[in-house]
Amino acid sequence: MHRSHRCGELRISHVNEMVTLSGWVQKSRNLGGMTFVDLRDRYGITQLTFNMDTHAALCDSARKLGREFVIKVTGKVIERSSKNGQMATGDIEIEVTELELLNASKTPPFTIEDDTDGGEDLRMKYRYLDLRRNPVMKNLALRNRLSIETRKYLDSIEFFEIETPYLIKSTPEGARDFVVPSRMNPGQFYALPQSPQTFKQLLMVSGYDRYYQIVKCFRDEDLRADRQPEFTQIDCEMAFVEQEDVLNTFEGMVRHLFREVKELDPGEFPRMYYDDAMRMYGSDKPDIRFEMEFVDMSPVAKNKGFQVFDSQEAIIGIRVDDAGIYTRKQLDALTDFVKRPQIGAKGLVYCKCNEDGTFKSSVDKFFDQEALAAWASHCNAKPGDLILLLSGDLNNTRKQMNELRLKMGSDLGLRDPNNFKPLWVLDFPLLEWDEDSKRYHAMHHPFTSPKPEHMDILETKPGEVKANAYDMVINGVEIGGGSIRIHNRDIQSRMFDLLGFTKEEAQAQFGFLLNAFEYGAPPHGGLALGFDRLCSLFGGSDSIRDFIAFPKNNSGRDVMIDSPSPLDRSQLAELHLDTQDPEDKTK
Repeated sequence: MHRSHRCGELRISHVNEMVTLSGWVQKSRNLGGMTFVDLRDRYGITQLTFNMDTHAALCDSARKLGREFVIKVTGKVIERSSKNGQMATGDIEIEVTELELLNASKTPPFTIEDDTDGGEDLRMKYRYLDLRRNPVMKNLALRNRLSIETRKYLDSIEFFEIETPYLIKSTPEGARDFVVPSRMNPGQFYALPQSPQTFKQLLMVSGYDRYYQIVKCFRDEDLRADRQPEFTQIDCEMAFVEQEDVLNTFEGMVRHLFREVKELDPGEFPRMYYDDAMRMYGSDKPDIRFEMEFVDMSPVAKNKGFQVFDSQEAIIGIRVDDAGIYTRKQLDALTDFVKRPQIGAKGLVYCKCNEDGTFKSSVDKFFDQEALAAWASHCNAKPGDLILLLSGDLNNTRKQMNELRLKMGSDLGLRDPNNFKPLWVLDFPLLEWDEDSKRYHAMHHPFTSPKPEHMDILETKPGEVKANAYDMVINGVEIGGGSIRIHNRDIQSRMFDLLGFTKEEAQAQFGFLLNAFEYGAPPHGGLALGFDRLCSLFGGSDSIRDFIAFPKNNSGRDVMIDSPSPLDRSQLAELHLDTQDPEDKTK
């Protein structure tokens, strides 16, 4: 028996019991006549004591233990004379009578502690060591709990977990596929799924009216903190439903997760139309933990002789409460922020509403006190507030002001990660125009249903058609999205026509789905929630990497196993990817 108890579970009630523990040496302290060792496993830490007077040889052995040595000890639980209230086991210690070295360890490249001295690159190279640290363990424990509670909720309302294939057909829509060559079919390739979309729709045709899967998906796209080439989503679909059914079901699921895992209820999710989200926040995933709604400043700022405003399509402002005390240095820093290439604004105009009722702006020579007072009235600004304005074409200015709004929210401490404000964003455009390809692309995917009332303008005014689509947003993060799907072959064919598919291309790519729709496809819809993002949100982190056991870095590499890596010439030849003779060593 390697252990009778785990390192985190012994308490004062166990005093005088003989126990056996196994784990890793966290650290040791040699105090002359006594040696103390902190023994760690994933459940906690227990202090071991070795007494030179009673067990000299044992104490000598303990002094030779290094960090991360794996040991097994047997001893008696005794009450600590100097208790540690910071440890769950801080009332007791183990008076060791037997010590067995199970495995030695090299000196780790960084300390295995909560606040480690290892940088991210080093920790990713030795990820198996990083996984021993408490913060990482807590993150994975949270991920485990969320997956269990997700399954419990969906099982309780009769969802059926069904696995779908990982080796599928490549499709031209969406992000780039990861492709897998087929050895048995020369010159042909599988693709790894970006989502199980078509398979879950086929399951609806098959009569499995409530499906879910916590599934790995793959996208070959540029990476950032909230993206990985392989990621996990809670994928769901329901038959014989309308949008309201889907929203209520999965709002219920997420509220269940909040109650069970975070012990709070965020309440009913408010709903916001896409057009309103863009008008008020310049984003389809607005952070509603704080206000600062956009104000159209054109009625009070345009055609006043200031060319920077007069020549532009849009002038957008935000009111920042109680920020009129910002210094010139702080305002210059905000100007530098919006002029960064990633944001692209040409400048920033401000107006400080002074406590004495006067105004100070960066454009005083163009706008007098009366004009600035009109700005303040238009924004409902009070003395002590700050008004910030950007101008330009409408879409870009909205995006720029969204970035500025989020920065102000962060700078002013208004984006508390423990304050959760979810919402649904509804009625997205069905299509978006791409200038490079000169054609429409699906805003979500080509299987999304148009709003029924827009079916008659699908071909004549495609840019005005709204989709039966919805996104779940929490604290400015898109947690997931979905739609009511097309279940009629003729409508699906019309959609493919709009997206520029020829009849032959549509049949070659999606003929299996079009054919299935001819065999009694029910109305259906669903959504997918980004499970990694959900974990990071619950854990209060901006990076999903913190909640994935073995993540890739920003270049899509696993630096621990050095992947991706080249293949041997003989493997390439077997896959028909190398036409040279694998026995030819000269090339």
